[in-house]
Amino acid sequence: MSKKVEVKIGAHSISIETGKLAKQASGSVLVRSGDTLVLVTAVGDKVNKPELGFLPLTIEYQEKLASVGRIPGNYFRREIGRPSESEVLTCRIIDRPMRPLFADGYSAETQVIASVYSADQENAPDMLALIGASCALTLSDIPFAGPVAGGRVGYIDGNYVMNPTIPELEESALDLVVACTEKAVVMVEGKTDALSEDVVLEAIFYAFENLQPLIAVQKELQAACGKEKRVVEPPQFDEELYNKVVDCAGPEMDVVVSTVDKLERGKKYDELKNKVNTELDPEGERRKDVGELLSKYRKTLMRGKIVKESKRIDGRSFDQIRPISCEAKYLPRTHGSALFTRGETQSLVTATLGSERDRQRIETLGGEEHMRFMLHYNFPPFCVGEVRRLSGPSRRDIGHGNLARRGVEGVLPDVDTFPYSIRVVSEVLESNGSSSMATVCGASMALMDAGVPISAPVSGIAMGLIKEDDNVVILSDILGDEDHLGDMDFKVVGTAEGITSLQMDIKIDGVDRDIMGKALQQAKAGRLHILGEMEKGIATVRTEISDYAPKYHTHQISPDKIRDIIGPGGKIIKELSAEYDAKIEVDDSGQVKIFTSNGAGFDELMDRIKTITAQPEVGATYKGVVKTIKDFGAFVEILPGTDGLVHISELDTSRVNKVTDIVNEGDELEVKVLEIDGRGRIRLSRKALLKD
Repeated sequence: MSKKVEVKIGAHSISIETGKLAKQASGSVLVRSGDTLVLVTAVGDKVNKPELGFLPLTIEYQEKLASVGRIPGNYFRREIGRPSESEVLTCRIIDRPMRPLFADGYSAETQVIASVYSADQENAPDMLALIGASCALTLSDIPFAGPVAGGRVGYIDGNYVMNPTIPELEESALDLVVACTEKAVVMVEGKTDALSEDVVLEAIFYAFENLQPLIAVQKELQAACGKEKRVVEPPQFDEELYNKVVDCAGPEMDVVVSTVDKLERGKKYDELKNKVNTELDPEGERRKDVGELLSKYRKTLMRGKIVKESKRIDGRSFDQIRPISCEAKYLPRTHGSALFTRGETQSLVTATLGSERDRQRIETLGGEEHMRFMLHYNFPPFCVGEVRRLSGPSRRDIGHGNLARRGVEGVLPDVDTFPYSIRVVSEVLESNGSSSMATVCGASMALMDAGVPISAPVSGIAMGLIKEDDNVVILSDILGDEDHLGDMDFKVVGTAEGITSLQMDIKIDGVDRDIMGKALQQAKAGRLHILGEMEKGIATVRTEISDYAPKYHTHQISPDKIRDIIGPGGKIIKELSAEYDAKIEVDDSGQVKIFTSNGAGFDELMDRIKTITAQPEVGATYKGVVKTIKDFGAFVEILPGTDGLVHISELDTSRVNKVTDIVNEGDELEVKVLEIDGRGRIRLSRKALLKD
């Protein structure tokens, strides 16, 4: 039976329909806003596999180009298997609020697929996909403790706008995605134009309040059409074995969780784990159970030390930042570079400048886009002391890079001020928490080192939260273990003036406005401290770009001369590019952009371009070549492709009987432009120069 519900969020209606499409899925819904339609299905394998010890959940989001009436531009003319970066980021936005809500003990392979089948270029499909994922799981028999609502908040002319349209978002100072349950905000992701903490906090809870009707209609749909949920046995807690693990680990675990060095701490934990396994499970029959309980004990002990004893793993106070060292211009031949180290997290960042041709071409539902600024984040295995096969960037790598890119993008100069394409690459050399934020700091310094006139330096910090009953502890600059054991992961990027990017995942209910506000203010204090440390490495933007970076120059020519500089089949521009090792680009307005690494040859190249594209001027003198002789005069080429007529009466101060008495074809002749008529015909004179 088909059923449809509808609710208005902001200025636009969202409808959810089930029972008509994809009925063999465990749950399926069609979500619509305007003419944007997204089909979302959820399927859970019938066989639960508790022995896996984790939930094998896969989230897929697909943008079908037929949805906007376009054929894919790749060789195969079809959507290729690998998702685009924007699709990966949407998958992560869906995954993060959903994953914690599956029942403990549920380990059946589960897949959620969101497919965009119609897109109106007004209503963004990603939020519809998030809503649909929640509703499809809620309607299914999969043990999912939803529903979840999701939406985007804009900030236009000082007013919050719920689910702004795509054109409206271009004018917004805020692009914030918020996901929530009936009780609490569970995920935040977005960027701002350096807005204050108070404005961002208000936006988060503005979204929370406005999204509640989406929770209500999902519950209504579940009551009418929902399937009975599977019964899943939660993992049994073996209290007797746990007590034995605690007794066996004893004070040695206290030593482990108090060891500051990450690798040393890991080594001691492995040694303790071997000891506990040997004593409690010599036959290896319950190795997995013992390992899980030992990990639980470690987590409990760590949290207890933080909440009850006010002791962090490395001995810092709750708001203290790890020691920071910064060094700009670390690599001699890059355009810009920086080495940023914070505690046991280290990032080596490079900035590379290029021309317009170096922009990244992306095919999206909105058409072909060209990214001028790229930020790539690499997380090699050695940075955490591991061995694994090198491959392309993971979804995590793409997500971390995007968070850093959003945070830095807002301070970049506009293309008219600084027309270079910019690529930043972060190589994480060590990681113990917050490598994405180290990437932000290193990227800001590398851009300054490259001479990119950013409006302000940017830093980033990762915050954590431990909540035990009424005891709440907010941690600044969290370690990897603190991230793992904590209840909130909150990354904030910004300048001294305000926030430029943030990402938050909450693992528990009950993080209220007061707690979140304190976390934002504590993050601001940490961010300002980090900016002060970064200033020791590089205080201001370099006044000159690197000698190894391409030099950029512009020259305006008449649009009529574009064909002259390009030449037949691009011959002339290709020859100039090869001869002077330059990139030469000409747009339809006649603006010539020249990127060249050969500064010494630039003047000569510029003279060549000016000669090719010069326009004759009345009164100017030119040394030309006689191209054609006629009875009434001689045609002289004064500029490449530009001829004028020297009438026989203008060849000499005395009477000339025959043109060839004065000049012949091929002769060089200095002439003066007397007139250029309305049809572009040029009248020249040799006589005028002789008189002069």
